[in-house]
Amino acid sequence: MKKILQVSIWRGGADGVYQVFEVPAQASQTVLDVVTWVQRHADATLAYRFSCRVGMCGSCAMMVNGIPRWTCRSHVAKVSKGGTLKLAPLANLPVIKDLTVDMSRFFEKWKRAEARFYPSASRKDDVMSVSPGTSGRIDADAAIECINCGVCYAACDTVKWDSDYLGPAALNRAWTLVNDERDAAGAKRLQAVANRGGCYTCHSHQSCQIHCPKALNPTRSIAGLKRAALAVR
Repeated sequence: MKKILQVSIWRGGADGVYQVFEVPAQASQTVLDVVTWVQRHADATLAYRFSCRVGMCGSCAMMVNGIPRWTCRSHVAKVSKGGTLKLAPLANLPVIKDLTVDMSRFFEKWKRAEARFYPSASRKDDVMSVSPGTSGRIDADAAIECINCGVCYAACDTVKWDSDYLGPAALNRAWTLVNDERDAAGAKRLQAVANRGGCYTCHSHQSCQIHCPKALNPTRSIAGLKRAALAVR
């Protein structure tokens, strides 16, 4: 007898319901493989996102048995519970349909955190040499591999409690820029992250660090922002 997975998938918008599908179990099967099977063989109207399938883009992130994960890198054998899966859209973000969420709020908070590069030189200037051994560059490099997947945002209890909170990803990016000696907006950025909903709102639960697929530690970055923002007050 072929093994069958019992897969509950969120359908509809914020007021939707779970729908159960029976999916054939396969060797080395990922959660994304399961969702793709449902869309191709059981219900073509199922909405979800994916792109690279190899853990590079982060677009396939969703809640898997209550935990935010990249589904392309999550093997069913490791995350299923007795042959069952419960799949839902990322937490703390508005649901568009089924497993897709609206990321607008996530990226608007990047803007509020001034989490973008402000050049201190023009293209006419010589390229600045940055030593990889400086403390600032080391701190920036430790946090720079974020790919904006939203897993940390979905995992964050503070985001759940406080809709104004900028969130781990935006603050982590702000920290990399504070440590970039080529950037010209350090004071402006520190003022932005010290405002309502900024770095001081973080409760240091470290859910972001626990669930980050890139093994980053946004809590550490936020702690650095707290110290830096306090120093310029």
